[in-house]
Amino acid sequence: MTSRQGADDFAMSVMTAADHRIPNDHAANLADPAAYADGRIHETYRWLRRNEPFGVAEIEGVDPFWVAVKHEDILEISRQNDLWHNGDRNPVLTSKIADQKVREMMGGSPHLLRTLIHMDAPDHLKYRALTQAWFMPQSLKRLEDRIRVIARAAVDKMAAKGGECDFVNEVALHYPLHVIMTILGVPESDEPRMLRLTQELFGATDPELGRRSADADKPPQERQMDFSVITDFFEYFRRLSESRRANPTDDLASVIANSTVDGQPISDLEAMSYYIIVATAGHDTTSSSTAGALWALAENPAEFRKVKADPSLIPGLVDESIRWTTPVKTFMRTATADTEVRGRAVRQGDWLMLCYASGNRDEDVFEAPDTFRVDRSPNKHLAFGYGAHLCLGQHLAKMEMRILWEELFPRLKSVEIAGTPALSEAFFVNGPKRLPIRFEMA
Repeated sequence: MTSRQGADDFAMSVMTAADHRIPNDHAANLADPAAYADGRIHETYRWLRRNEPFGVAEIEGVDPFWVAVKHEDILEISRQNDLWHNGDRNPVLTSKIADQKVREMMGGSPHLLRTLIHMDAPDHLKYRALTQAWFMPQSLKRLEDRIRVIARAAVDKMAAKGGECDFVNEVALHYPLHVIMTILGVPESDEPRMLRLTQELFGATDPELGRRSADADKPPQERQMDFSVITDFFEYFRRLSESRRANPTDDLASVIANSTVDGQPISDLEAMSYYIIVATAGHDTTSSSTAGALWALAENPAEFRKVKADPSLIPGLVDESIRWTTPVKTFMRTATADTEVRGRAVRQGDWLMLCYASGNRDEDVFEAPDTFRVDRSPNKHLAFGYGAHLCLGQHLAKMEMRILWEELFPRLKSVEIAGTPALSEAFFVNGPKRLPIRFEMA
């Protein structure tokens, strides 16, 4: 859709689904960043899975949207990329006011950025192919030794803390950040800047992480995309791009800077968007799953002892931590034609929320889903998505976590919570923002 008229038509169409309207308190939780930080969102997901697995959320200031919370529905919708589009509307939940503001700025487009998550076929496949080879397992093997050196340094840094640290802010944030910035070609001296901008982007609705601006008192859906943060990213990567066009090197920035699609250089907006998605999603989600794993192990000493006794469980720990944390909580899709889900009529243009963190706790798929098990098998989690939009960096993320645990567990004798951990307040990408621990190293 390219106009508010399309959204207005949508708002009218869902009124036919009144019988499947989600109760106001649960609907409100879906768009409340604090609900993702204090655990209320999981109460809502449990209620929805039992009582309204495919209903309509109506929230003041936001266009109504369908909500998919069951594993099988999320999987099926994600398979049907022609029927459910990313690019027709914002793929991240946003308010009517914010949507209108972006469309005014972008000449009718609902997108401030044009990353892979904003694209559908045929563009999505063409732009994904530009960097896909870098993230395939066979390509990542050549990086394993370099990543292991970075992991070892992270463990040394933790050991030097003398038995107590904030694992998020002193270890988990910096390890994957350094890995992806090394691959991208960003100097180590600029990593603090990249970390700060990433936190301001994904944590825009968090009072501790978001940039303080004139929008600070507005509803969270209106603060989800901070325009000034995007501007700062653009300024940085425009200079990097110019440098790599003039002097290409063996890094991902050079690939992006000199990419062509259909024989033409990609646009400035597309290049800047590509840098941003790699520079943010390329580390933030891995940081969250890494911290989520240690948080769970500190609270479950028996699971910690299992991994200590049997390092072959590390790949299982990696998958369980990704399921457990599910850093990307939601994505939005738009129906391209009239269809039906769970016997409910969905109209062309209807907006839909995929709730990955709910699918990853679905009782019909996971035994004891609210229990952290390092040896969970099978573990058919949906944290990387599915279908055409399956996470480009999934193999790198799992490799980074595996290597870190291979370096840490032989040296880590014990770990426990030493304060009050906290999750970020965000309904799109969310994870631990503070994890005080007490530990003993061998």
